[in-house]
Amino acid sequence: MEGGSNMEVKSVHLVQVADLPACAALDKYRKQAAFDWKQLRIFVEQPLDLKIKMNVWTKLASDPLFGKYSEASSTDEQKRVTCHQLVRFASTGIYDNLDTTFLLFSSQTKFIMCVNEATAMVNPCLSVKIALGISLFANVILGLGTERHLHFYRDVWDAKILSCLAITELAHGSDTKRMRTVAEYDPAHQQFVINTPDVGAAKCWVGNLGKQCTHALLFAQLIAQNTNHGLHLFVVPIRDPKTLLPYPGITVGDIGEKAGLHGIDNGFIMFHKYRIPRENLLNRTGDITPEGEYETSFSDPQRILGAALENLSCGRVAIMQESSNTLAKATVIAVRYAAQRTQFTDQQGIETPLIEYQLHQWRLFPYVAAAYALKFFIQQFTDKYLDCVVVSKTDTSGFRDVQMMVSGVHAIVCCTKPLFTWICRNALQECREACGGHGFLKSAGLSEMRANHDAKVTYEGDNNVLLQTTSQWLLRQAAAPPPPPADEHLFPASTVRFMAHADAKLNNATVNPSALADVCNPTFIVDCYEWLLCWLLRETRTKRDQCQRLLNDPIAAKSLTQVYAAHTLAIVFAEYNVVSCFWSRCQQSSDAAQRALLENLFYLFALWSLHKHVSVFYQGGLFRGGQVASLMESAILELCRRLKASAVAAVDALAPPDFVVNSVLGCADGKLYERLIESMTKPGSTDRPTWWKEMVLKANL
Repeated sequence: MEGGSNMEVKSVHLVQVADLPACAALDKYRKQAAFDWKQLRIFVEQPLDLKIKMNVWTKLASDPLFGKYSEASSTDEQKRVTCHQLVRFASTGIYDNLDTTFLLFSSQTKFIMCVNEATAMVNPCLSVKIALGISLFANVILGLGTERHLHFYRDVWDAKILSCLAITELAHGSDTKRMRTVAEYDPAHQQFVINTPDVGAAKCWVGNLGKQCTHALLFAQLIAQNTNHGLHLFVVPIRDPKTLLPYPGITVGDIGEKAGLHGIDNGFIMFHKYRIPRENLLNRTGDITPEGEYETSFSDPQRILGAALENLSCGRVAIMQESSNTLAKATVIAVRYAAQRTQFTDQQGIETPLIEYQLHQWRLFPYVAAAYALKFFIQQFTDKYLDCVVVSKTDTSGFRDVQMMVSGVHAIVCCTKPLFTWICRNALQECREACGGHGFLKSAGLSEMRANHDAKVTYEGDNNVLLQTTSQWLLRQAAAPPPPPADEHLFPASTVRFMAHADAKLNNATVNPSALADVCNPTFIVDCYEWLLCWLLRETRTKRDQCQRLLNDPIAAKSLTQVYAAHTLAIVFAEYNVVSCFWSRCQQSSDAAQRALLENLFYLFALWSLHKHVSVFYQGGLFRGGQVASLMESAILELCRRLKASAVAAVDALAPPDFVVNSVLGCADGKLYERLIESMTKPGSTDRPTWWKEMVLKANL
């Protein structure tokens, strides 16, 4: 098996982590840490990944084009600059010699993902344009196309074309199989005729489509010989690459201003009996003969669509990577600010830094712990995801086993993407508020990060819809025979091993903690999570069976068992996987002080997450009396107290360079007030406005 973690390169040199500038306010806390933050940085990031990212950041920092937008930049100007950045990025040499430098598919894909992570932390608009226009397109061509499509793969990496992904329609989004753009085969000309039957079928929200892309990966209903074979993917030329003018038969444009991600030209498109060659169908899952006969190895059209959509899971993995980095960046800003910002005095009249207050610790430190938890999980999961992709492309001996593995990985993606993006969304708001009024400044960076992140809870799959995929998979696993003992430790079967003893866990489980050490214990945490999953599985299945018997309608039964049941089940399964990975990663640290910090962060994240489900523990009978909940709350506060001395160094280990942090509140040098006043006294800030006469009262004229 080709291992995703084995990134084969011709030469690897460990990255050097630079010293941080001296700062009295920050150094006061940095010196309290018992661990070496530089060693933690390398443990968290992995040397090769960090080296790749530092290379990207160094190249971008040296080019003024990748600096900040002017505050007066219009939406159109931001799109222009991002398009210009895309062209400039292609000439940096970052992607040169991919096929010769990285010998394995998984190594090359992980390199591309690392570059995407680094780029997204500088400008998420640029990373989206690169991902949609180049890397996702190339990945889909390799995954769903055949040899006849390789020229598209070469052209996109040679910057001859730029792509987009056209799925969503004006009237349909999550319900993909109901989309109505049609590609009807004409055997007389061996062409597909693409048509938009009405405005509701117009493709919209398509990144890169509004102004710049030349080709689209288009999902359309394939019709041949008067039979609809379901949604398939087509490569569709949109604009002349030399003039960027759309081809006849196409109406294409920009959807207008959005709440965030202003540098992305999201577009709409309608087709008017537009023709493309037969060969532009991506035909790995299904094909059309020249005469119009449809051929596929799948018996169910929905399986064909599933295979196509699962091939796009890479985008969701990238969203999780980006969200973990955004979360880390937000906590870096908020914790560094909290260590410098003083408010109110103690009994000796000395002003107290915000980080000293228990309430402030409780607001921020769980998100610092979450930043570590999510980063560790997505690193491990990316490797497993890439292993799965490799097996699905190469292993033909056990098709059913491969399909089970792919569906399991897909189910985990569908619950962890919501968990990641919602935690990050909530953290951005909390960090913004924790920085007070200064946090609302554009130069603080948090409000713009929040606006840019917000779309992630919707695109590449609406979070609440994705969770239903996971709960359905879990219910199927619970009803299926257990895997052979030799397979139960293999991923993803290993994630549902707890199901084998569900009845025993529910009937015999007891938790009787009497001290903080009893809840700050991995056994307590695992027992709670596995009981919770088993209880939610039973409740969800029972409610669904009752609704089905009453209504005789499986769709209605599914809909009526989401709230307090299937929805919660999927979220808890995501938390369980993240928590399990976090503990495993803690045990890999060989440095005692570092491991002590990581374990405190683990307990904080796990108890903070479990505490959200306290009512279910009491409802199901695992907890009795108020002692368990009180102990969990006391443990959370005690862990926050312990982490105060380590918090600044802990976020230093997560922090990218100041060029990437891009916040007047969160720079490593601690020049908080100097940077604030500099941002407020920029050129023009003290000038009388040109429209001053409009403000003067009539009596004074």
